[in-house]
Amino acid sequence: MSTWNIKSRQIGVQAITDRSTTQNHPLGFEVEAEDTTWGNGLFTYVKGVASGEVNEWVTFDLHNSATVKLAANAKGTVGITKSTLTASYYGWIQRGGIATGQCLTAFADNGKVFATGTAGSVDDASVAGDLVSNAVGRVLTVISSGVTIFELDRPFMTDADS
Repeated sequence: MSTWNIKSRQIGVQAITDRSTTQNHPLGFEVEAEDTTWGNGLFTYVKGVASGEVNEWVTFDLHNSATVKLAANAKGTVGITKSTLTASYYGWIQRGGIATGQCLTAFADNGKVFATGTAGSVDDASVAGDLVSNAVGRVLTVISSGVTIFELDRPFMTDADS
């Protein structure tokens, strides 16, 4: 388990791996944090999703603040949940840096990231229209229980092929 330390000098920032039934920050609020294992990361504050789990891929609509599990043909800002972020909770998604995230099978190092028919998980198998831009797999295998390592740089989906 990582220990993300928020770099902000603001007092009272909700911890990255915590969730809360109280909204502690504006939705879409961003912070940078660092971890001794994973380095620097970028995180966005969101409302949870139905049956949300830690390390799930989600899309976040900056206009109406809606968060949904990543699925085929999605459009929008993409991130990975950092807590068990169910619908009645608020917490963080990771949008930059080295992150752990759900995947269906072993993931190729440098593999492209594609949404799948399994909401919240990704795969490296090419699926037309389901490319998650600005995300790449970073190990050759699943590290544990359907989770592997990815590199993120503000990922998004446009429902395009490339």
